[in-house]
Amino acid sequence: MNNGDVPFAEALRVWVKIALMSFGGPAGQIAVMHRELVDERRWLDEPQFLHALNFCMLLPGPEAQQLATYIGWLKNGVKGGIAAGALFILPGVVAIMALSIVYAAWGATPLLTGLFFGLKAAVLAIVVDAVVRIGRRALRSPAKKAIAAAAFGAIFFFAVPFPLIVLAAALLGLFLFRDRAAPELSGEIAPERRRSLWVPLLFALLWLAPVAALLVMLGRGNVFTEIALFFSRMAVVTFGGAYAVLAYVAQEAVEHYRWLSPREMLDGLGMAETTPGPLIMVTQFVGFLAAMRQASGLPPLVAGALGGLLTTWVTFMPCFLWIFLGAPYVERLRSNRALAGALSAITAAVVGVILNLAVWFAVHFLFRTITRVRTGPLDFDAPALASADIAALLLAAAAAVAILRYKLSPMLVLALSAVAGLALHA
Repeated sequence: MNNGDVPFAEALRVWVKIALMSFGGPAGQIAVMHRELVDERRWLDEPQFLHALNFCMLLPGPEAQQLATYIGWLKNGVKGGIAAGALFILPGVVAIMALSIVYAAWGATPLLTGLFFGLKAAVLAIVVDAVVRIGRRALRSPAKKAIAAAAFGAIFFFAVPFPLIVLAAALLGLFLFRDRAAPELSGEIAPERRRSLWVPLLFALLWLAPVAALLVMLGRGNVFTEIALFFSRMAVVTFGGAYAVLAYVAQEAVEHYRWLSPREMLDGLGMAETTPGPLIMVTQFVGFLAAMRQASGLPPLVAGALGGLLTTWVTFMPCFLWIFLGAPYVERLRSNRALAGALSAITAAVVGVILNLAVWFAVHFLFRTITRVRTGPLDFDAPALASADIAALLLAAAAAVAILRYKLSPMLVLALSAVAGLALHA
């Protein structure tokens, strides 16, 4: 077992390989890293890997990308963390940008319409599978099930903002779960890496300086400023991994900012599911469409490309900050009972938020007519049952059976669903 540093050149080759295989959302990406780094190369043992994963799941943002950054830092210091985290997202940045340009230019063609129709069915099944898997692991007590149900009702029926749900769950967890023992964790961080406080300061500057510059030069109402502010806020409040991020982005980008339609959001998720990299690379697609449609004085595709790259920058730069800031002190944080109780309740609330995401997808994919219900405190989308899309229902059901019953890989189901969508629209 080699628990020390690995040659940096070897580490780069491994991270490139992992990046090119990182399909299928966070579950698939974590599985790839486990196989490569624990089973085959033995960079870490099982407890160390789970320790790293638990730490990353406590942070806002995409846990898989942060796990790569953390392990890269653990094996090769700051340069290892930067290399691992950047390589993990680079293939997705290139792929989503190319697909965004194609979508903007030819999005209405029958070929792409059929392709994304099939992908949406598979995405819906994958999200339902995520609800089932995470729910089984996280909701092991009646109190946590009640928190998850309350979170779902709050965000789906009353449009309560996700950050308020997180805050309420954290406060509730402080009272309900603080007396339970925090997990005992092992492993030590190299002393010289504890003192690298200049690294998080540098990443804080790289993240916030462009946001401040846009705010000063372009003003609050400019679309580039709005993109920088919104996705920076997202990077701070979206605990619970990629699916929780998507719920927040879907709620705000579609319903508040109106940067894109619900069906376009689903198309973007189809792109993110079929390309390597974190699932929240869909945010680049959102930023692309927002800037393309609202930026004046620039060619639309140029504005879209700049908006997409800006989105990616402010989405992922904080991920490096959280890792380099928190990793040296993870043992101290994880042994705090009050913090462990708050985070346990947040995890339960996130399950309800993910369920909201699944229902939101289902409503907008399976029905052609949606009515916005606003009565008193109620504020939700209700489908017209007579407008059900039979083809969508059948394809989504087949994808769900393939994943939930027969345990087919998400990538295979995505491929088969895409072929079925193309056949239906041929």
